[in-house]
Amino acid sequence: MPGLRMRIADTRKEPRATTRMGDETVAGDSARTVPAQIGQVREQILLVLRAWGMPEDLADSAAGLMAETDLLGVDSHGISMLPSYENKLRAGTLRIDARPRVARDGTASALLDGGAGLGHPVSAQGMAMAIDKARAHGVGAVAVRNSHHFGAAGVYARLAVQRGLVGLVTSSATTLIMVPTHGAMPVLGTNPIAFGAPAQRNDALVLDMATTTVAANKVKVYDYHGKTLPAGWAVDGAGGVVTEAAEAMRYIFKHAEGGLTPLGGTAAMSSHKGYGLALMAQVLGGTLGGSALAARHATRRGPGDPDDIGHFFLALDPAAFREAGSFTQDMDELIDTMHAVPPADPAQPVLVPGDPEMAERARRLRDGVPIAQALASVLKPLCERCGVPYVLPQ
Repeated sequence: MPGLRMRIADTRKEPRATTRMGDETVAGDSARTVPAQIGQVREQILLVLRAWGMPEDLADSAAGLMAETDLLGVDSHGISMLPSYENKLRAGTLRIDARPRVARDGTASALLDGGAGLGHPVSAQGMAMAIDKARAHGVGAVAVRNSHHFGAAGVYARLAVQRGLVGLVTSSATTLIMVPTHGAMPVLGTNPIAFGAPAQRNDALVLDMATTTVAANKVKVYDYHGKTLPAGWAVDGAGGVVTEAAEAMRYIFKHAEGGLTPLGGTAAMSSHKGYGLALMAQVLGGTLGGSALAARHATRRGPGDPDDIGHFFLALDPAAFREAGSFTQDMDELIDTMHAVPPADPAQPVLVPGDPEMAERARRLRDGVPIAQALASVLKPLCERCGVPYVLPQ
């Protein structure tokens, strides 16, 4: 298929020693996990996708992106998504054999239709088209409609960075999770935003964030590991704080009321900013390409109707704006300046977005990807149901 394959075999630059600056990695207690080599993780995903009927090239693309997501430490959006995808497949809302098609193709823009298929292949194709158009014209923008969950937004921003371009990614969502500021009911998804900019000496600056205070699947990972949620991530129907992960999962996925807070957590902590960013992601990722607004779609959706999620991919070629090579030099200056800020706590150095993921990537290439026992207990019967071997370590 047209598109880019995520590289998972190289470490590129030596990563800066870091501690986590955000909430994307929850490796868990080593006593409750078993390490798997990245090749095993990719193979397991690929076996399942093929068994479900996904065409070879599309399955290869999706498995590479999902494995890279686990390698970067974003456990909530990699192999752990397979059970959710299986549920979509069983419900008839996911067309696993769908092949993306180009619906509109302009000079610097395009619209792709995902055909109700899994979001990874069409998203890789969308970013590849945006990159090619940016290379030719300085800017490339591609919208995707009629798609499904596409994993972690940051992996697509990294595709642009690997080609020396600036990348911006947004997406809508199908599950109503975010309770807007001053609201009582969830009406938006986590609506992620990712941004990447390459540097010359340093690893790229890559921001990957949900517009909720935390991603819903991060709560799932905490539930897998039996960890208590930080106060302010989730609320009940009366706006009360929920810290027990299993209870939060019920408010997020089962109850009509309650859910996740916008980035900021409370109105006093400027949650209106997270709410506004979520609306921006909805406009670019959904409305622009003609995908559904989940809150409205839910009221008229019939059995088997697809999620109709939308994505947006923007690529910018710095060489269209300034002398070739000067942008990455200035990016190094920016990143070096941030790294040089004296830390309040010597054990917590000042980082830039992307540092923790690259450090975790190097660690997991060396030590393996931790697979929680709770996740393994779900993946093993899933593999049995689709008739493929469980190739992860027992």
